[in-house]
Amino acid sequence: MTETSMEKINQFRNARNWRPAHNEKDLALSISLEASELLELFQWKTAEEGVQNIERVKEELADVLIYSYMMADNLNLDIDDIIAKKLVKNAEKYPAPKE
Repeated sequence: MTETSMEKINQFRNARNWRPAHNEKDLALSISLEASELLELFQWKTAEEGVQNIERVKEELADVLIYSYMMADNLNLDIDDIIAKKLVKNAEKYPAPKE
């Protein structure tokens, strides 16, 4: 059986006893901070220039996703379920053009 990303994230966090610092407020702050670091890679650049350092983009995107997964786990939210529901809501709000 392969480990899920969530299991790997929790193992990493638990091995360092970081669980007490990972409450919902601090995770939300961390998501915002890491998203800002991702955004900074594109500041004053074209989209093409921003992805030239793809390794940094991957690292910052991973940080955003890790904190997001941790928040979902804290709140017992199913990531696939909340994404699916949001896509339905977005489809109603922004219907695809009819051909």
